[in-house]
Amino acid sequence: MSSGNPAFSQDMFAGYEQVYGAPKTRSTVTTVQGTVGKTFLLLAILSFTALWSWNAVAGGTFNMTLLPISALAGFIVAMITIFRPTSAPVTAPIYAALEGVFLGALSQLIEMKYHARFPGIALQAVMLTCGTLFMMLFLYQTRLVRVTEKLQTGIIAATGSIALFYLVTMLLRFFGVEMPLVWSSSGLGIGFSLLVIGIAAFNLLLDFDFIEKAAYAGAPKYMEWYGAFGLMVTLVWLYLEIIRLLQKLADRR
Repeated sequence: MSSGNPAFSQDMFAGYEQVYGAPKTRSTVTTVQGTVGKTFLLLAILSFTALWSWNAVAGGTFNMTLLPISALAGFIVAMITIFRPTSAPVTAPIYAALEGVFLGALSQLIEMKYHARFPGIALQAVMLTCGTLFMMLFLYQTRLVRVTEKLQTGIIAATGSIALFYLVTMLLRFFGVEMPLVWSSSGLGIGFSLLVIGIAAFNLLLDFDFIEKAAYAGAPKYMEWYGAFGLMVTLVWLYLEIIRLLQKLADRR
């Protein structure tokens, strides 16, 4: 099993059925319900810290050095979680808190910049992210879209290509070269954003599949936190891409 989400690696559950010789109970293995509960907890933590930084920026009491620090620290914590899944019960809440600080502050800055042209841009990005989440969950639950091996391969390849493109873009910015597809409000730039949002949305299907298979395989209990963390990674990415798209649309007004 594999996923386009970097938090989910191939064959992570291989051998779990054999390792667990003792009878399995809901208190010792991963369940879908347990993962859902932990996902809501992580979202609550993210929302709390995001609301704090949102209000702090609006009130002029936010230390702007916290913006890059929270982003970098969140990335480091995410890498630790990815390479050491057993740490997820501790690192996943920390990741959610750090991302909340970053997203809340960034969203308020964007809101202040575009308030005249696009009032409520951050709220609309949140609503679109939630709407995309529930739409993809509906498609997955009803099996209108099946997570086949071919679909997995395609999404993973597309996600890897986007990650590589963003890496090259960041490197080029150090030399003063801007990639118009990322920031341009032209039709091509908007089309690129829609493409990336679509890829991020389809990653949600792989996340759902991962969580369901973790429960089926009887993965250790800490994998509930890991599954919730992986879903959070995709949602944060999806939100950032959606608000970037809305920025481009606002720039065209």
